[in-house]
Amino acid sequence: MMDIVLMNQLLKAIPTEAGLLIVGDVDQLPSVGPGAVLSDIIDSGRIATVRLTEIFRQAGSSKIITNAHRINHGQLPVINKSENLSDFYCLYAETPEEIFAKLLHVVLERIPQRFNFDPINDIQVLTPMNRGGLGARSINLELQAKLNGQSEPKITRFGNTYAPGDKVIQRVNNYDKEVFNGDIGVIKSIEIEDAQVKIQYDDRLVDYDFSDLDEINLAYAASIHKSQGSEYPVVVIPLAMQHFMLLERNLIYTGVTRKNN
Repeated sequence: MMDIVLMNQLLKAIPTEAGLLIVGDVDQLPSVGPGAVLSDIIDSGRIATVRLTEIFRQAGSSKIITNAHRINHGQLPVINKSENLSDFYCLYAETPEEIFAKLLHVVLERIPQRFNFDPINDIQVLTPMNRGGLGARSINLELQAKLNGQSEPKITRFGNTYAPGDKVIQRVNNYDKEVFNGDIGVIKSIEIEDAQVKIQYDDRLVDYDFSDLDEINLAYAASIHKSQGSEYPVVVIPLAMQHFMLLERNLIYTGVTRKNN
């Protein structure tokens, strides 16, 4: 995830007598910033490189790891057809509307009932695009209405409506608040008279003035690009041909591997 600007600063800061060991996953999406540092270093052939390709026994039972390797090789994922529980499932649909309906079913009913995961705190929808019927914006609005639609008080700022209990994501680095691009939290309270929103990030409660709310967005769904560097207990990814401009191996691989162990 390191771009060329940050890599340049890092190399300048390292003492001449020091060694540098870089560990990364070149199959993921490149950094958001300029450059493709890791892949360029490997492709140069000037730096000693070791690539891990073996699926060891402890990981062999994980269909996520198996299918991530298959995706990288241009192969379709292996689908679990038995009654045994798996960590990877693939559902097929004929239309975007059917995909949307199945997504809502698995997020709101199937996964919570079968695996006892909370649809807000544990399940993260990751989609290739922000716009469109299967984009993060549309999915966010639907899941917000289904999961937190009755919560009050509501406020609308910068095109989004928020209420206590909403899942949100930080969109930019804010060093004063010590919250950073991609951090996910939950709105704990909205103080109308004080014009403040309190958001819980892990064990920290962070105050936002209403004027600061352009820094956040709803996070029931997020783009795969925004998920880089993050992990979630459960990941649900809708894929349709309306996303065809972005449907490359590294994008799907990045999304699939966002599930934590």
